[in-house]
Amino acid sequence: MKKSISIFLALALCVTVCFAEVRMPQIFQSGMVLQRGKTIPVWGLADPHETITVSLNKNKCSTTADNSGHWRVDLPAMKAGGPYTLEVRSNTEDGRGKDNQQCSITDVMVGDVWLCSGQSNMETTLERVSPQYPEEFDDLNIMVRLFHVPYQTDTHQPSVDLRPAQWKRLNRQNAWKFSAIGYFLGKHLQRETGVAQGIIESAWGGTPIEAWISADTISRHYPVLYRQMQLYQNEEFVKAQQRAASLANRRWEDVLDGNDPGLGQYARLNFDDSGWPVVSQYNLMPNRREWIGSLWLRQHIQIGKEHAGKAAQLLLGTLYDRDITYINGVQVGSTGYQYPPRRYQVPEGLLHEGDNVIAVRFINKSGVPYFYREKPYRLVFGKDDVLPLGEHWKLQRGAEMPRSIGSGISLQNQPSTLFNGMISPMAPFAVAGVLWYQGESSTGDWAAANYADMLRLLMANWRQAFERPDLPFVIIQLANYMEPSEQPQHTGWSVVREAQRIVAKEDAYAELAVTIDRGETVDIHPLRKKDVAERVALAFDRMLWNPRITLSPEIVNAKAENGTVVCTLSEPLQNEGSLYEFEVAGSDGSYVNAVAEGRGKQIVIKSSVVNPISIRYAWKNNPIRANVYGKNGLPMSPFQMKVE
Repeated sequence: MKKSISIFLALALCVTVCFAEVRMPQIFQSGMVLQRGKTIPVWGLADPHETITVSLNKNKCSTTADNSGHWRVDLPAMKAGGPYTLEVRSNTEDGRGKDNQQCSITDVMVGDVWLCSGQSNMETTLERVSPQYPEEFDDLNIMVRLFHVPYQTDTHQPSVDLRPAQWKRLNRQNAWKFSAIGYFLGKHLQRETGVAQGIIESAWGGTPIEAWISADTISRHYPVLYRQMQLYQNEEFVKAQQRAASLANRRWEDVLDGNDPGLGQYARLNFDDSGWPVVSQYNLMPNRREWIGSLWLRQHIQIGKEHAGKAAQLLLGTLYDRDITYINGVQVGSTGYQYPPRRYQVPEGLLHEGDNVIAVRFINKSGVPYFYREKPYRLVFGKDDVLPLGEHWKLQRGAEMPRSIGSGISLQNQPSTLFNGMISPMAPFAVAGVLWYQGESSTGDWAAANYADMLRLLMANWRQAFERPDLPFVIIQLANYMEPSEQPQHTGWSVVREAQRIVAKEDAYAELAVTIDRGETVDIHPLRKKDVAERVALAFDRMLWNPRITLSPEIVNAKAENGTVVCTLSEPLQNEGSLYEFEVAGSDGSYVNAVAEGRGKQIVIKSSVVNPISIRYAWKNNPIRANVYGKNGLPMSPFQMKVE
């Protein structure tokens, strides 16, 4: 009974109500895009046994709601076009005879619809990458429509509907906090195809792959994960854990603030910091493996008359972990975790001629505070009017703290919760294809080892939910990240990349978008998302329209010849000569660095291994020297394979 009431309330809150009798899911909204060339499912709720008629352009279908009020029609496939009006008409008996009522969903386009899902790299917004693409800011394209699926979890079963959301036309305001990959993909494909593009973003940062797989699939293949999910089906348990975590975190913050001598003091312009030691921002606490608590940094900057009083933007790179930043004692910004770039607005009148002070209060619950290298640290007054910050700061410890005991529960990281909350409620909405960009949260030993199987299950799962056995997937491979290594590595990142490559290769309706050259050493969220979107678009183009398109080069075979390994490629190399990041292993399974030469469709690999058994390429967190490209300019994927 309690569950039935919850479902009813969720339905009442979440559906698009056209009129009293008929209720449409959130995905059906004015301004939407419907998929061309495919049957178009349309569904909703009404009074039991009510007759429903749905019409779009010249197509019309009727049906009768079942005993629980559910109804569905499948409109025939249509060519691209619009705008149209999707009309839903009910025929009811109210005691006075038949009563016809009509709901109109307007400005409906028919084109291509793409589902963008995964974790934070799919979520990374246009605003985050905007410095990379200043020319993109003010674009307007009414033929591209954006739909952002709100966060929603369900530990019990698929949700009745999405939380309230809207289809929006592409403009700066609507796209600023939308997936950058989705934005660039929509614009690119609209230019290439000339038809409307609908981009659905359903992603959640930091989530593992199992959160996006259905419960029945998890229960059959991973019973321990299913039992993990069952733990969180007890609402009393979840609430108790969340209350305890919240109290622990509040108490930790209160004790920190109560013992930090810097609050109200260390950010002031006239505070005497002459006795503070000077440190490099890239080595704040030498020989410390961890500093838990608060840490204060101050940097004096000289402002000339030409900049005094002017508004500016403070670019403070990226920091680990939290920061509260002040200029001359006035807080100009704060960020609650390590990844977002610090872009803080400095109001007019705050900077004055002469000495000014930037103060940063770090708050860390693990690790040692640090600044990311290769990020911008400067005051920006205009396009070509920049004042760089120095690398050195004055440092003072605030309050050292014990580890926080309040970790809480992240329901979005539990098995099936996001399939239930953010995928199933949309199915079987017709889409052209799926972009899957996830894996950073699945690089632990167990998760990486099982990633290929889980990805296969997810794809089969979604194809069943969307009633498309041939639903195309483009799997975006993990980009290069972390400190480069000159020596062979074996890490979860490489294992996940290989799983992504293998699954894409074996699936007739999947392709791999290789991004091993589009990452950043210091940022898990690299900025070059336009390049990624264009590679995704090329992969979909090959699957759906132009099968002769070539993607990343692949090794067709690898044969041992007199101690060397000769590899044959699927296409000619763009760059001939020395190639890097190859490794060779013998019967002991230990990999050593190798030298490689490329010419035409061949790569010859030489190493100290007398009898090569296996080779691998770019098998590192950040294989920064990897330089194998096909004639079309696309990089070869990292791989590991046996030698014939």
